[in-house]
Amino acid sequence: MTPSAPAARTAPPAPSGQAGQAAPEVLLRCRESVRPALRKAVDTLHPWLAEMAAYSFGWCDTAGTPTAADGGKGVRQALALLGAEAVGADAETGVPAAVAVELVHAFSLLHDDIMDGDATRRGRPALWRAYGTGPAILAGDALFALAVETLTAAPEGGGALRLLSAALADLVRGQADDLLFAARPWTGPGRVTPGEYRVMAERKTGALLGCALASGAALGGAPPPVVAALDRAGRHLGVAFQVADDVLGIWGSPDVTGKPVGGDLRERKKTFPVLAALGTPAGGRLAALLGSPAHTAEAAALAERAGGREAALAEARAEAAAARDLLTGLPLAAAATGELLPLLDFLVRRDL
Repeated sequence: MTPSAPAARTAPPAPSGQAGQAAPEVLLRCRESVRPALRKAVDTLHPWLAEMAAYSFGWCDTAGTPTAADGGKGVRQALALLGAEAVGADAETGVPAAVAVELVHAFSLLHDDIMDGDATRRGRPALWRAYGTGPAILAGDALFALAVETLTAAPEGGGALRLLSAALADLVRGQADDLLFAARPWTGPGRVTPGEYRVMAERKTGALLGCALASGAALGGAPPPVVAALDRAGRHLGVAFQVADDVLGIWGSPDVTGKPVGGDLRERKKTFPVLAALGTPAGGRLAALLGSPAHTAEAAALAERAGGREAALAEARAEAAAARDLLTGLPLAAAATGELLPLLDFLVRRDL
């Protein structure tokens, strides 16, 4: 298929000024399209590993009883399907990419929760708390291997597999940077800069979003320059998404984030708004407050007064604009672009 071929489906345009409201419908459509293949893939695992995988996706509890949880927004699944549609292929063409990227995302969350010591995930015990650390590591390894197997078995899956391999390498580098940031000082020559954080976010978050969009297009027969541009667009989106998450992690409503107000500050995470504020004259005072969980509210207020929140929002907007420019500059199917752009807006704005 060529990128200028007509899309296999036609989507209604988003209402003016309400782009973000259309995006959840896109996410729901794509999750419903991918779920049967994702479940089929998970069912090929060892029964115990399949049970843990199902728990991690929110499909069941620890007794195996089905639950109503949807397992997250399904952003990466949607990007993979829209990537295929954007180059004129049917959405079904992108399903193997969607499954593989979702499996890798789940694998990364399982291991991240262990490394960060996070006891909950989506409002219930994290897998390592529910089943134990060793079993959770093994389940993550199984999901990783299954992702590779999924693309190996896909028709013309070699290009998508190479994209996934590159994304995995970047994801690991990003996680290594994130872990090392925790040991670095808040201020002084060794402090983490916003630029370093941006590189980490592109690797840890952006690489997989870029892979989702690009691998769906690769399975759809897109030429290499289009695939590469979609990968870059997804990486910009990933940085925007991560920085927007950082803002929500400090000032967001618990109803939106599922976390207590100021949770990232209490955990002393080096997030973009904090790093930006630390580079201002208020940085010394802020660093002192960050050393005490009892001063979380005061630290949040000072970070905002110092411009950390606005700097983060400006960064998210700039990265989103870069993604938008790449998407609008490509010869993509209009219907898919008409869903991608509102989805981008939704992911970045999210009640900020």
